[in-house]
Amino acid sequence: MKFFIDTGNLAQIREAYDLGILDGVTTNPSLMAKEGIKGEAAIAAHYKAICEIADGDVSAEVLSTDFASMVEEGKKLAAIHPNIVVKVPMIKDGIKAIKWFTDNGIRTNCTLVFSAGQAILAAKAGATYVSPFIGRVDDSGWDGMELIGQIRHIFDIQNFKTEILAASIRNALHIIKAAELGADVCTCPLDSILGLLKHPLTDIGLAKFVEDAKKM
Repeated sequence: MKFFIDTGNLAQIREAYDLGILDGVTTNPSLMAKEGIKGEAAIAAHYKAICEIADGDVSAEVLSTDFASMVEEGKKLAAIHPNIVVKVPMIKDGIKAIKWFTDNGIRTNCTLVFSAGQAILAAKAGATYVSPFIGRVDDSGWDGMELIGQIRHIFDIQNFKTEILAASIRNALHIIKAAELGADVCTCPLDSILGLLKHPLTDIGLAKFVEDAKKM
């Protein structure tokens, strides 16, 4: 399973790269705004800076919701860097845009997916990635991980090539469960990834080693 970091913060992206676990980056308008990035030129420059750190795919989200505008915006985003994957919302015009991008050699990430039916439509349109939002599904009273398993099962049966990108990850357990269920990618904040490092027995064992070392 690939690890993408879900952020617009360059320092966090560098830290994930230095850890050796960075396979790509996802962003959205909220994350860009959090970094104070405003205006088309500044956003494009920031995406380029991200691509220069990350070796893998970088999802850059369109802000439009109609077909023609999404296509024009997506073409501009894809021209920034070869690593850019155009992030498109799961709406009717979004599916049309994904089909257009697929036919024209532009890779896509279908975002805001909350059902297996939506995932099927995205895969049929040729999306490179489909992003089920696990945490938000959980918030609505359903099981986000069950959705990951359902999509994995369908994609395997139908031989869809679209990769399952588990998004809206809230904690380290979400990452482990996504891996168990066969997600191709997990995108999450750096804190969730660092949470995989933690175990009380590791802390106890290390403290014992350090204490014993002082006796040598």
